[in-house]
Amino acid sequence: MTVQDDPHAVWGDESEVVQRALDWTARRVVRHTDPLSTARSSSALAADAGPTVVPAGIGGAEALRIFAEVLEPATRSQDDPLNLAYIAAAPTRAAVAFDLVTSASNIFGGMWEAGAGAIYAENEALAWITGMLGWPSTSGGCFVSGGTSGNLSALMTARETARTRRGGRPAGGWKLACTANAHSSIASAARALDVDVVEVPVDGRGHLTGDALRAAIDANPDIFAVVASAGTTNEGLIDDLADIADVCHETGVWMHVDGAYGGAGLAAPSVRHLFAGVERADSFIVDPHKWLFAPYDCCALVYREPELARAVHAQHASYLDHVDRDAWNPSELALHLSRRVRGLPLWFSLATHGTDKYRDAIESCLTTSREVAEAIRASGYLHLTREPELSVVLFERHGFSDADYDAWSSAQAAAGTILCVPTRWHGRSVLRLAFVNPNTSSDAVMGALETLR
Repeated sequence: MTVQDDPHAVWGDESEVVQRALDWTARRVVRHTDPLSTARSSSALAADAGPTVVPAGIGGAEALRIFAEVLEPATRSQDDPLNLAYIAAAPTRAAVAFDLVTSASNIFGGMWEAGAGAIYAENEALAWITGMLGWPSTSGGCFVSGGTSGNLSALMTARETARTRRGGRPAGGWKLACTANAHSSIASAARALDVDVVEVPVDGRGHLTGDALRAAIDANPDIFAVVASAGTTNEGLIDDLADIADVCHETGVWMHVDGAYGGAGLAAPSVRHLFAGVERADSFIVDPHKWLFAPYDCCALVYREPELARAVHAQHASYLDHVDRDAWNPSELALHLSRRVRGLPLWFSLATHGTDKYRDAIESCLTTSREVAEAIRASGYLHLTREPELSVVLFERHGFSDADYDAWSSAQAAAGTILCVPTRWHGRSVLRLAFVNPNTSSDAVMGALETLR
């Protein structure tokens, strides 16, 4: 007897609402995005949606109508080809569709005993990543919600490993090294871990170098880890990983590489050389929901020596006594216990399309960024502020003030022309484009930038 046939089922027959949701999902996956979708005020949403969480419910049909007509249009289309602000997400349709399968499967992905098949598939995707890193086959990790969680979990492993290796916590507390270009989550992780941040100056190219790191460690011997960037969010810069690795090897400092955005470039032959040295890192993150074409939320966190993470993150309680500690349990590799198998949509898309297609898609984004950079350089009214290393392009409009940039950005977003927001570079406002969608064309971008004339 199915649930809908059970007269005692608490929820009653939900077949119709399930079908409605599936039908809407199928239409959304194949339709074009809406560049005019945008945030609205809470009061405006309340006026159009009305009360939705009420004692008797409003019914699935009405709830879905409100979502489709009121709520979803009040969100930004992350996969629109001209959404070039921040780091948007452009998942494959296969990945989006399989995210629905993942949710419907309702798999607990914390323990091998509960989710072996799904965890196996996730590990296949992780092995592709560690293979690109050049790490040994014994390396591995798990998928967490995002870069913030991944960075925190990796640095927690680094701190506790240092505590063990150095014989306890130093009297003045631990210190973490990074540059001002490091992602904002690093400062949050430092607060959570109760460690001080040593800000290491960058060189003239905006990179963290081995020499600067060595000087920082000499002055601060209680540094336990350094966070190197493999694609900074604001500028797309890759630190001097090989030199940093040399210093970490000499000093025993943990090397964590934050590749949340830029780590996808490992798959692109045209920029792979920029990552030289990453093969010697201790931990690494990349967000598939940024530039590996997976839906939110998904961060791959991997360790060269996973047993170090397991020693830190494994939880113990009477109700966990039965757990097979020799199995690959993702709950033991990060700061979490309950987890969905969020890596499955990436796995399915990789299995569907193949890694060669991923290589081509990433190279396509890089090609577009270079074409746009060249067009900006030749425009006569725009100025390219620096050569892009990956797929982030920074540029200026001659004569524009901060207010001009804000006004232009808001007007283009409202018109659905392009989403491009100002940022700061060397103390002044510039415009920033982040290319992570292979469907974005350089001609369309430059057409939209004509509005800056």
